[in-house]
Amino acid sequence: MTAAISAPPATGRPAHRDGNVLRWLSAYTASMVGDGIYFIALSWAAARSGSPGQAGLVLAVGAVPRAALMLGGGVVADRFGPRRVVIGSDAVRCAVMLAAAVLLLVTAPGVWLLAALALIFGSVDALFLPSVGALPPRLTRRGQLGRVQGMRALAQRVATVVAAPLGGLAVALGGPAGAFGAAGALFALSLVLLTAVRLRPLPAAAEAEAVRGGPPCRPLADGLRYIRGHRVLAPLTLVSAVLELGFAGPANIGLVLLADERGWGATGMGWIVAGFGTGAGLSALLLAVRGRIPRAGAVQALGVMAGAVALAGIGYAPSVATATAAGLCAGLCTGLGGALIGALTQTVTDPAYLGRVTSVAGLFSLGVAPLCYPAVGAAIGAWGVEPVYTACAALSAAGGVVGLCSRALRRAELPY
Repeated sequence: MTAAISAPPATGRPAHRDGNVLRWLSAYTASMVGDGIYFIALSWAAARSGSPGQAGLVLAVGAVPRAALMLGGGVVADRFGPRRVVIGSDAVRCAVMLAAAVLLLVTAPGVWLLAALALIFGSVDALFLPSVGALPPRLTRRGQLGRVQGMRALAQRVATVVAAPLGGLAVALGGPAGAFGAAGALFALSLVLLTAVRLRPLPAAAEAEAVRGGPPCRPLADGLRYIRGHRVLAPLTLVSAVLELGFAGPANIGLVLLADERGWGATGMGWIVAGFGTGAGLSALLLAVRGRIPRAGAVQALGVMAGAVALAGIGYAPSVATATAAGLCAGLCTGLGGALIGALTQTVTDPAYLGRVTSVAGLFSLGVAPLCYPAVGAAIGAWGVEPVYTACAALSAAGGVVGLCSRALRRAELPY
């Protein structure tokens, strides 16, 4: 399967000077910016085409297949190779965006058309996300995986900052059709770059495991058993899941309700979000520059716990400035912990299971965690901001405690 793909030359160059890694990173960044523009265009078109309830339904439709199919996407990535799946999914996303742009030029954007678009896009994302997460260990040496994770996290922050104004400008100039067209162009750019990326071939044993036949449920069950039986992956996956479940609600819907309750408005919420993004960007830059953090297993657990304390501080902040400072600390600590979780996951995982392991992590962060939003919103309405932020922070901190209690994870190191 992968024998036809030439391997990148063996080189001692660091990841930030490796053309193969930089092509993948550029493709990933273009794809993430395209994702952001797509979401803005979809939100705008849905809001203009139906009631607020229908607009919310359109946005929710895309999350359902992403969560339902994510684990299957990991199986597909391992079975057919992450490069092929990433290229194929980017090609489909490009075609869907361009088709949507053409349709919206000739017809009104009805709610059902937009819902169908969201459904297709969410389904393709379930293939794309596990595959793109499985690529880094096939691009560079193991000792560079920490740096690659830092570069990837930094690219995510850049894409988040860039996508919003670009999406707004595209909608302002060309309407939703123009924005969908811009997203399609970015997916096309990502596709061109990905075709130039070369992967290291799998070891023979891993290749045999990856292509092993049988019904889809068997490789999926094998992947779950692999995680459960791994001395580092099992607690690391639990840390990641608990962190996401505790952090997602307060960091999203919680900030909206907090700013409204304190009278800070959208501007105040924007400052807090900016503080969090700045902190997360700084932690990503630190890892990208250093490449390796000593005692990574212990540091990620401590980072998760410190980030949880800062998260609770946002809920008790008496002013926008204090909340922004707490958000900066939360982003810095949680961002470092999250990046180290990703680097350790890719370091210790057998290459034949990377897609399935990545899909499990993605299931919690992109599928299960958003389901907490209604519960967090209802809890804040019933009990107020402070106790809910405290409870969610305690849940996130529990993930760090799990990491410290696991001797194997606590002593895990990133390779040189």
